[in-house]
Amino acid sequence: MACEIGDIKYDEEYVLNGRGMKLFTCSWVPFNQGTQSFNLHLPWLRYGVQHHHEQSCLLSIPGTATRLANAGFACYGIDYQGHGKSDGLEAYITNFDDLVDDCSTHFTNICERKENKGKMRYLLGESMGGSMALLLHRKKGDYWDGAILVAPMCKIADELKPHPVVISVLNQLGKIIPTWKIIPTQDIVDVAFKMPEVREKVRANQYCYKGRPRLKTGQELLRVCIDLEQNLQEVALPFMVLHGEDDRVTDPGVSKQLYNVASSADKTLKLYPGMWHGLLYGEPLENIEIVFRDIINWLEEKVSMGNSRLERELKHAHDDFKNNV
Repeated sequence: MACEIGDIKYDEEYVLNGRGMKLFTCSWVPFNQGTQSFNLHLPWLRYGVQHHHEQSCLLSIPGTATRLANAGFACYGIDYQGHGKSDGLEAYITNFDDLVDDCSTHFTNICERKENKGKMRYLLGESMGGSMALLLHRKKGDYWDGAILVAPMCKIADELKPHPVVISVLNQLGKIIPTWKIIPTQDIVDVAFKMPEVREKVRANQYCYKGRPRLKTGQELLRVCIDLEQNLQEVALPFMVLHGEDDRVTDPGVSKQLYNVASSADKTLKLYPGMWHGLLYGEPLENIEIVFRDIINWLEEKVSMGNSRLERELKHAHDDFKNNV
């Protein structure tokens, strides 16, 4: 289904993953990209190990994608298996690596389209979407030109993490009843979104999962967070990490750690005093404007620097051609 939203072409379709499941995807492409030869890929669903907050890209992305598309950047989103409008048992993850494979395949296919050849490829992920962006970079290290990481979930805030004894018991139960929704949780909506009207909108949306996290899902998300926290030094792509200093869902201290230890030579850290977890749509409008101004300025700076990856690829192709003549 395609339609026009002002100067933006919005489209949505279903794609099949390698396990034969239909995944919902959507895109916002400006009719006139001008000099912004740039695509943003949004592995966008939000996750919490203690509270699994499921969103369709139609809930969480539109304001973000519209702002970015109006600035000249094409945006592409996807609902993971078991989330939003995609197939699968609701809010159930048997192996997070499967979701990484799905996102990698979908976004790579988009990048390899004829109309997108030569365009820059950036990832934008919020919360667990930030973790997904880092895992996509790990999977194809030289493929992505950079990433915007908004309150990335590389570690769960300590106040949301169950006691180690509880985690041990749940791990044993997960081997027997992996789909059960019995992980003790705090209501993450109350601590993620500052504005009450946003909390009401999230709770009212049919694509937001309202129950407790399933056992296997919680185990997988905790596994991913631990893995990322222990390997932050491997992050080598250009990135911008943004975090609210009053975030009680993901730990802003780990975003500082990411900035300090990542091997990338091009990295930016933005910390926002008084802001919560939902930086892109859970804050007062004046705060949201500040965050988007920082994001768009960073993207435009990358555009002004040119596409160094494409230049390298063209040089390698030219060298290979000369060597084979």
